[in-house]
Formats: sequence, C-alpha cells, structure tokens
Amino acid sequence: MADQPFVTDIQTLRARARQHIEQGAVTQGYSADRDTVIRLLNEALATEIICVLRYKRHYFMASGINAQSVAQEFLQHATEEQMHADQIAQRIVQLGGAPNFSPEGLSTRSHSEYVEGASLLDMIKEDLVAERIAIDSYRDMIRYFGNDDPTTRRLMETILAMEEEHADDLVTLLEHMGS
Repeated sequence: MADQPFVTDIQTLRARARQHIEQGAVTQGYSADRDTVIRLLNEALATEIICVLRYKRHYFMASGINAQSVAQEFLQHATEEQMHADQIAQRIVQLGGAPNFSPEGLSTRSHSEYVEGASLLDMIKEDLVAERIAIDSYRDMIRYFGNDDPTTRRLMETILAMEEEHADDLVTLLEHMGS
C-alpha cells in the first residue's frame, strides 16, 4: 500500500476540480447514481415530514393521566424529526437536486404512515411503528450509499441513531403505561 500514491497527480486533481465547478461538492470522484440518491433522500424527507405532522398531532391531542410527560416526548421527537428533514433537504440541494416539500403525494413518498391513534396508548404504538419503519428504511439506504456517497451515508447514519433512540423512548413509555 505504501507504493501507491494518495492521488495520481496533483496537477490532474487541480485540473479536475476546475471542471464542472457549477456542480459544487459533486466532483468527478462522486460515484453514486445521483438521481437515485436524490429520489431516496426525497423519500426520507417525506418520511420525516409525515413524522413531524404525526408527532405534532399527538402532542396536541394527548390526554389522560400520563398525557403531560408523553406529550412533551412527542414534542421533542417532532422537533428532532424537523431537524432531520432540514438536514436531508440541505443534502439534496448539495447534490444538485430539489427537495420535494409538495403536500401532493407526500404520503405516497413517505415510507411511514400518518396514523392519528384514538388513545394515548395508540399514539405511542403508531409512533413506534413509524420509527421502526424509518429504522429499516434508513438502514437499507445506508447500505445502498455505501462508499459511493459517504457524506450521505454518514448523514443517514446520524439520523438512524436518533430514530433508534426515539424507538427506545417509545418502548419505555409503553412499559410505563403497562402495555
């Protein structure tokens, strides 16, 4: 390995950097299928937006003896899901795409569903199901990105870690409620 240079040639590297500068961070070395990556990220964006909407509804609709603490958990998760949506949208733009915030088709682009839940217990369960969907979906995306797009892979790994925390939080809430 010591016999191989880090880059082929500094002059070549510099010359390549001057080509297609309008593509910003997407250089000749980017090896992922950009259209597919942008499509997957727009699906993740829709998933996060649906999660924000569901958590916000659950925050406002939570009622009962355990409602106050559970509602605060819903609100925290909604805030974090919005942060994920913003990070994903920013990455889509970095890749030269357009984040799809259109409400039309939002639920079909999303991997998770918008289920209101009739009771506090139902709300927690539906949020847990949605987190589990996001976890599996994002794991698949991470595998797909692999080494072809390490920046997007790392972004999704960070988001995945938080989704796993959310799932753990929701399981704890279920345990406290005796379910």
